[in-house]
Amino acid sequence: MKKIGIMGGTFDPIHYGHLMTAEAVRDEYKMEQVIFIPAANPPHKAGLTITPAIHRFNMTLLATCSNPYFKVSDIEMRRKGPSYTIDTVYELIKAYENDTEFYFITGADAVQELPTWDRIEELLNICQFIAATRQGCIPDVDAIKKHFGTLGEKRIHRLATPELEISSTDIRNRLKKGYSIKYILPEAVEQYIRKEHLYLT
Repeated sequence: MKKIGIMGGTFDPIHYGHLMTAEAVRDEYKMEQVIFIPAANPPHKAGLTITPAIHRFNMTLLATCSNPYFKVSDIEMRRKGPSYTIDTVYELIKAYENDTEFYFITGADAVQELPTWDRIEELLNICQFIAATRQGCIPDVDAIKKHFGTLGEKRIHRLATPELEISSTDIRNRLKKGYSIKYILPEAVEQYIRKEHLYLT
């Protein structure tokens, strides 16, 4: 089976933590490709102000273009309504050959929210999950695996990845305060942020 990783998120903005996690999982699981999919209308952020999807898409392109194993998809931007992962995975299944297995890559904190995801048990049956974990998060991931019983044990995996204390929220706050964001995200992304005057007010 071909292995394809799915790296979903708002990427507001994308940073080295996202990129390092995706590469670590790709390398460990010998994936042919990791598809970055910026969420157009993330349901869990309804009511919150997020940067327009086109900017987040462009920043993700700039951040990933140097890695031949990374691809960026606008699949959720082209679909109306909330960006539910299960709808995205079904679209990918139709687009790829039958011998492809999909792996959704996420952080350990997001894995804890899986019980609230739309049609989650159906999603686990068509897509495996890989939780990028720090040492202290292992018990939390194991608890979620137990929550889903046999399905969770088979379809949710954890992988220790390099620890980077970086978050998109912190980057936005640093920009608002006029602090440097160098070496937290790719230089091309920083240049795009400043050119488009993102996060500065």
